Amino acid sequence: MSPSRVPVFSARHALAAAVLGSACSLAAAAGMAVESGAFMEGAAIPPEYAGDTGDCGGRNLSPPVDWSGLPARAKSVAVLLSDPDGANGLGVSHWVAYNIAAARGQLKAGEAQASSAGITVGVNVSGAAAYRGMCPPVGEVAHHYVLQVVATDLAPGSLPPGLTREGLLAALKGHALVGQSVVGRYAR
Repeated sequence: MSPSRVPVFSARHALAAAVLGSACSLAAAAGMAVESGAFMEGAAIPPEYAGDTGDCGGRNLSPPVDWSGLPARAKSVAVLLSDPDGANGLGVSHWVAYNIAAARGQLKAGEAQASSAGITVGVNVSGAAAYRGMCPPVGEVAHHYVLQVVATDLAPGSLPPGLTREGLLAALKGHALVGQSVVGRYAR
């Protein structure tokens, strides 16, 4: 390019770039949202959602989760709860729920303890098809618990029962549309 043809980046171009960047940020902000009525992002998770065996301190109640802003072609969602700090950093799967109609927009507290009409609960770390409440070792720094929702293009009921977290994630390859999560903390 000759020196006389070098593009000039004017104030008008800068303003257009800023407006376009703001519009893209707003579009991203208007996407999928996930929250729990039980805890805020980064906050402590109340003990009723912890395990009810031994001295875990809870009632083994699955937490409420709400989702919104899914793509129009989303048909079902999967809900997962995992502890990436558990098992000495290898992670622990507490809840695997799927085949849930995307349009329902929420699961209430305790609603998906086990499979029921419109909800398939997969296999947790202990090998049971159930919600397993949190129970990190006593005295450890609070573990992080990731409550994740994945929107899919699969019709509710498409996936077989008995999937583990890993099995579900493999089955969702090519069908996941978007995902979001909220992270809470729990310690004993």
